[in-house]
Amino acid sequence: MSHVKAGGTAKNIHDSPGQRLGVKLYGGQKVKVGQVIVRQVGMTKRPGPGTTLSKNFTIHASRDGVVNYSSRKVRLFSGKSVRRTEVSVN
Repeated sequence: MSHVKAGGTAKNIHDSPGQRLGVKLYGGQKVKVGQVIVRQVGMTKRPGPGTTLSKNFTIHASRDGVVNYSSRKVRLFSGKSVRRTEVSVN
């Protein structure tokens, strides 16, 4: 027989590291080809000219230049028009 009573299960002991999401380069900063500009979950910011969108929604620079953020209207699937931030490289 055990000399210690059952301790039960250990809950809430697992912890995962942060994903380091967010804006990596701000407007006016220089960027080189392939550099990460924004890491995000979903398309909170849209890719514009001079940028590409990867499979995990990361926005990369597709040419050398200067990062620029602007606002544009985007039509949703429901037909509603909303403002979204567009990232471009000039």
